[in-house]
Amino acid sequence: MSDQQNIVAAGKAMMQTDFEVHSVDAERHRKPHQKKSWPHNLKYAIVGVFFGITFTKAEIVSWFRIQEMFRLQNFHMYGVIGTAIIVGAISVWIIKKYRVKTIHGNPIEFHPKQFNKGQIIGGVIFGLGWAMTGACPGPLFAQIGAGFLVIAVVLISAIGGTWVYGYFRERLPH
Repeated sequence: MSDQQNIVAAGKAMMQTDFEVHSVDAERHRKPHQKKSWPHNLKYAIVGVFFGITFTKAEIVSWFRIQEMFRLQNFHMYGVIGTAIIVGAISVWIIKKYRVKTIHGNPIEFHPKQFNKGQIIGGVIFGLGWAMTGACPGPLFAQIGAGFLVIAVVLISAIGGTWVYGYFRERLPH
């Protein structure tokens, strides 16, 4: 093997996927010897219930509202999405300006993302699924909790689609 081939092979070995990098970051904060008690996880359940109630009251889980959005008949969902974008942008600005840290005391870092055609393909598939089912991943659990049990089929399909993506990820256009 030539020196150039050795360098390329070493570079490939050092490259990590987003999943691997995230896993390494998660491992840094995980303490496997500590078992979390149920009160520790209660805060997540409370936030989830609050989110579900908010989504339901704001009609974000309404199939009818989602169909109105895709038919360009009402501004309601565009207003919700636009508000989320504005809140997110302000939050990122505050995090950067005041150098906010994680709950573990680590600095929050933002890394530039590279655009690729797979994002367009994935966005189209996501949008088609959203339009056909009237459900996106965020409100799925709130829809089920509100009594729309048929959405369980959509949840199972979303989990299956995520698994298929993970299985074929390395062969997809990124």
